[in-house]
Amino acid sequence: MPAKLSVNLNAIAMLRNRRDLPWPSVTGLGRIALAAGAHGLTVHPRPDERHTRHSDLPEIRALIDDEFPRAEFNIEGYPSEDFLALVEKHQPEQVTLVPDDPAQATSDHGWNFVADAAFLTPIVKRLKKTGIRVSLFSDSDPAGAKAARDTGADRIELYTGPYGSYHSDSEKAAKELERLGKTADAALAAGLQVNAGHDLVVNNLPALAKRIPALAEVSIGHGLTADALEYGMAGTVKRFLKACGW
Repeated sequence: MPAKLSVNLNAIAMLRNRRDLPWPSVTGLGRIALAAGAHGLTVHPRPDERHTRHSDLPEIRALIDDEFPRAEFNIEGYPSEDFLALVEKHQPEQVTLVPDDPAQATSDHGWNFVADAAFLTPIVKRLKKTGIRVSLFSDSDPAGAKAARDTGADRIELYTGPYGSYHSDSEKAAKELERLGKTADAALAAGLQVNAGHDLVVNNLPALAKRIPALAEVSIGHGLTADALEYGMAGTVKRFLKACGW
């Protein structure tokens, strides 16, 4: 089965937050994305609420529960106590833990699974007790797969930023793709499922899907939102689904 598509709403929320107005509607565009075939919605509610606001979360949860019960809600963020409380309140199907500093513009590296094991393991256990699937943000490093599994996590999410940044250099892109592929191979062999996200676009998704045919999910925000300015949200979701192999 091709990788499922989760639409990250952060860039839409950031555009909305430029003005004290309710548009563009984060929930409204999420509804369009799900109606067009997206499998889920992703948000990253940072402490300063500079894009997704905490008040968006109950609306997105209700949208999925009431209108698209087969879709999934994925909340990503650094596992501070405030974040964990937010996740436990809104019960997403999946939480993606990232090692972000609150001041970072965006996620730009994965966990050191060996060094961070003592920190991550009780957090993963706490979240899984509530029935939430846990995914951990991961660099291209096959050696970390077993340590990631030993935290109790269900999945890793491959950080594909370097792969996306080589959009105009096919040789470097191919090398990074192989690093991602080897990391996915190691994770799958360790019993983990594999997600991917960051700077994925219609042009680089097919090669990723071909190299990692067992890819479970891609979470895409910036590139998808940029595409939607040209093709509309519904048309863009269909383009990205096709790129995933649907």
